[in-house]
Amino acid sequence: MSEEKELEIAEEQNAEETVDNQAVEEVETEEVVELSEVDELKIKLDEMEDKFLRVSAEMANVVQRNRNERELLQRYRSQDLGKKLLPAIDNLERAMATEATDEQSIGLKKGVEMVLESLRFALKEEGIEEILAKGEAFDPNVHQAVQTIPASEGVEPDTVVEVLQKGYKLHDRVLRASMVIVAQ
Repeated sequence: MSEEKELEIAEEQNAEETVDNQAVEEVETEEVVELSEVDELKIKLDEMEDKFLRVSAEMANVVQRNRNERELLQRYRSQDLGKKLLPAIDNLERAMATEATDEQSIGLKKGVEMVLESLRFALKEEGIEEILAKGEAFDPNVHQAVQTIPASEGVEPDTVVEVLQKGYKLHDRVLRASMVIVAQ
């Protein structure tokens, strides 16, 4: 190659580098644009407003969660007491199933019946109800099958034929499942 050609190529490269350097300098000067104090304050205000809205939403969520928890506690406040009273009701029902022959035992049975009715009424007022089982379709959510027997005429399979222990529920919660015998 001749020296002239080499000089031309070198000049072209220098020209390209100069153009590239000028472009980089222009980009750098554009990026270094300083924000005015008003713009900085607007950005800070937007950030603070965003934080305020987020905190407000979080507080609303906390209040709603607490309200829901209080409602659930109120709705199911009788659960523990109901569970503790169920064995006493079972015993009173067993006492009612005995035969009374003399006048004294008839009077005693009448007193037991009055106590049992008072307990049933109090439980009903608190939302505790007996789970119907005999003759109903077997539901594992509310019935506990302790025995199965072959289905006889007039009895469909998976039907409760006998209740061994009554079950109770508080609103939509099962306190105690009914212990049942199911036809298969």
